[in-house]
Amino acid sequence: MAALATGFCVSSVLLVIWVGVCSPVCVEVPSETEAVQGTHMKLLCISCMKREEVSASTVVEWFYKTEGGKDELIYEYRKVHHEFPSRFSGRLQWNGSKDMQDVSITVLNVTLNDSGIYTCNVTREFDFEIHHPLFTSSRLIHLTVVEEAGEDFTSVISEIMMYILLVFLTLWLLIEMVYCYRKVSKAEETVQENATDYLAIPSENKENCSVPVEE
Repeated sequence: MAALATGFCVSSVLLVIWVGVCSPVCVEVPSETEAVQGTHMKLLCISCMKREEVSASTVVEWFYKTEGGKDELIYEYRKVHHEFPSRFSGRLQWNGSKDMQDVSITVLNVTLNDSGIYTCNVTREFDFEIHHPLFTSSRLIHLTVVEEAGEDFTSVISEIMMYILLVFLTLWLLIEMVYCYRKVSKAEETVQENATDYLAIPSENKENCSVPVEE
């Protein structure tokens, strides 16, 4: 019995370690942190499962708080989706995946008052025959809502590089045109010099140069 109990404990520990160290089957991507007033904003929350073939029950909770305020539960998934009464009433939409690895929500028609800190809490209980490990994860999203979209630094740099490239290509074309023009002019001058030299040959030399005709 002691050996059996020891084997059972070792198996349980190995299962927990196996679930914890296996590589995830999805990629965790950070959410955007700036939204424009009047648009829809997806609050991205990715919680990768450790093993795809292991079934698990998942509970998702979304909280909101202003700077210096308290967390307020605004949305929950516990087998069914539930939106709590709040400033977001009627403006929250589930935007996750069926496998519950993407548990994102979308805030419709965001306002300036929607700026604040959003928290995504995910609790996942894996269903093994002899063990039910519980894992939790949390994501914080500091959202800022602006009246108008500002220019992206990357797009500004890309635009500057495009103008520099256009100027460079224009100069290169001009240099090529000047080079070709000079080359053609030099070739024409060489032809004219050869023609002048030929005309300058005395007439008797020209007669000597003529090929004699045999009778």
